[in-house]
Amino acid sequence: MSLLEYGFFRNALIGILFISVAAAIIGTYVIIRRLVAITGGVTHACFGGLGLGYFLGWNPLIMAAFFAIASALGVEWMSSNHKVRSDSAVAVIWALGMAIGILFVFLTPGYVPELNSFLFGNILTITLTDIIIFGAFTLILLVFYFLCFNSIVVVAFDRDYSAVSGQPVKFINMCMAILVAICVVLTIKMVGIMLLMSMFSLPALIAETRCNSFRSITLWAVIISVVTCVSGLVISAYIDVPCSAIIVIIQVVLFAIGRLFTKR
Repeated sequence: MSLLEYGFFRNALIGILFISVAAAIIGTYVIIRRLVAITGGVTHACFGGLGLGYFLGWNPLIMAAFFAIASALGVEWMSSNHKVRSDSAVAVIWALGMAIGILFVFLTPGYVPELNSFLFGNILTITLTDIIIFGAFTLILLVFYFLCFNSIVVVAFDRDYSAVSGQPVKFINMCMAILVAICVVLTIKMVGIMLLMSMFSLPALIAETRCNSFRSITLWAVIISVVTCVSGLVISAYIDVPCSAIIVIIQVVLFAIGRLFTKR
């Protein structure tokens, strides 16, 4: 029997296509701007939102999104105003988010059955509503990139020069911080908090071994992300192991091969 005959697998396939494209686009910006640590901080700050959501009986993803956006904008604001180094701000947000999450998960009565899916991910549990949200976010991201691509490239490579040259630096930084935060929250359900940073960074890092321009890195990161994510989904379905782990292992192998044969 073909895997496509199962409704949950079709949902997973469509969802993973949307998220792999969005994660690769966002990931390229994150890698070029050297924001991997900030993304990690935002990712772990989401755990605070998940814990608080469970404790209050609210939708944990909505609370996680609130925490993620607040964390991303907070780090961006602190680093832009030179009051706190970005790595220091990330360390505080990372620790605080995890502490809040652990506290409220402990205080939540009974067992939290969905916590493992947020920690380790389970793409097979996504619903039609999730797919619509993934698709809408990916469309918004593509439209934003189409309209502001040149400004995004300049800001990504040199924020000081872009400010002097009249680029809308604050607007781009704010929009990208929000898009990164939302993408983090949406991707949690697929790969989980534990492996999410790999989904953002590895496709762009693999593309970077062969490409030099922002446009080409983004294009190849999307291709690599889609191919590895779909491959990981299919392989995991046949051998019955977590999809997220297979995806990351495939991407790490490709990255190692790319670095091994990188032209000097």
